[in-house]
Amino acid sequence: MEAGLIYDCGSDEIMPEQMQYQDALWRFNHMGPSEFEERQELMKEIFAECGENTFLQGPVNSNWGGRHVHLGSNIYANFNLTLVDDGHIYIGDWTQFGPNVTLTTAGHPVLPELRTGYGTVLQFNKDIHIGENAWLGAGVTVLPGVTIGEGSVIGAGSVVTRDIPANVVAVGNPCRVMREIGDRDREYFYKKDRVDWEEIRKRYSK
Repeated sequence: MEAGLIYDCGSDEIMPEQMQYQDALWRFNHMGPSEFEERQELMKEIFAECGENTFLQGPVNSNWGGRHVHLGSNIYANFNLTLVDDGHIYIGDWTQFGPNVTLTTAGHPVLPELRTGYGTVLQFNKDIHIGENAWLGAGVTVLPGVTIGEGSVIGAGSVVTRDIPANVVAVGNPCRVMREIGDRDREYFYKKDRVDWEEIRKRYSK
């Protein structure tokens, strides 16, 4: 399952363990918004790794309940993050997700005979890596085996089928690099709205 090879995803050898982790995630999704500290503690139990000050706005959906998800620190995810974590998912510090983002490590062979021809459902998994300080907009889907470089922005609704380098804006289905992040982004934060660097430094510098 973790080696990226074809296997029976409904095997009696793995289903009981998988249900155990899904039960833990169910408890997380049914905690109240005000139970912040309790949610933080449970996240450190159910995810493979979880850094500090990471907040996932429920509900969170996950095949393995987060067992194969490696979260850095200061990550934020909006509603309905879906983590198909049959393989491992690695997410760097300060990365942000819009609502309805899906990260799926699982795939099924294209050949019909390999999917169901042996009386069961066969699949394979390829790990996903997302670098630090990336931003994935609403409705983005990331497919198996993809790496997204640090600092990159993936436009809303994109389907990421191949690796995306660091510090670029990429959009579309399939997702393609549109441009590098550069000087204009330092001057404008949105279309023709300018960045007030003096105000930002005054308010937010520590």
